[in-house]
Amino acid sequence: MPTHTSMQTNSSIYSFASNRTFRVIDVPGHPRIRNQFQEHLLNAKTIAFIVDASTISRNGAAVAECAFLPYVFIGEVTQSLISRHLHTVLHSVTSLPPSQNPPFVLIIAHKADLLKSGTSALQDSLAINRVKSILERELEKRRASRIRDVTVESLGEENEKGELGGLECGNGTENFKFDDWEGGQISFISTYVRPGGDDVNSENGLSKLRDWLVEYM
Repeated sequence: MPTHTSMQTNSSIYSFASNRTFRVIDVPGHPRIRNQFQEHLLNAKTIAFIVDASTISRNGAAVAECAFLPYVFIGEVTQSLISRHLHTVLHSVTSLPPSQNPPFVLIIAHKADLLKSGTSALQDSLAINRVKSILERELEKRRASRIRDVTVESLGEENEKGELGGLECGNGTENFKFDDWEGGQISFISTYVRPGGDDVNSENGLSKLRDWLVEYM
């Protein structure tokens, strides 16, 4: 079925074959509403951030979609604001109160089947490595920029601390790496959906997402 970018939050119930269910909330990425994901963060068990792996190399920081899952929270993001929005997501997770269990973070390299790399396994690896390295590069630019902008006089200002929040990594002097992110564990998987196909039930397509949800939900 043809689709288009949503302009309002969508919600549905997803069921596993084992009769387990959870609620999925789709928050679109339009600048006016994309930060509405924060309204659901306290109830979220998983946050999934969806990136178009087929265009991220050409567009640098530009990607197609972003998603969240609170029980699973899914949404979209405009292409030119990927690193800023992901920074907002990471900052929001690290800003949760200590008594709150932070949600799992999943970054999905979508449209992996459009990458010209031979076998399906190579496509999966290329999609994840491409998305991971480009996002790390873009987030490091933001982190380095914030560090340069913080002066001795502004170190105690709450707004400056907020701007730097969410990108803490290692001892604070190394480049940003997802593997060293202090906010928790970030997982990566690749997915695709072919129009007219039955990828929901195939070995590839969305199977890695289903398997991840079974494990973490």
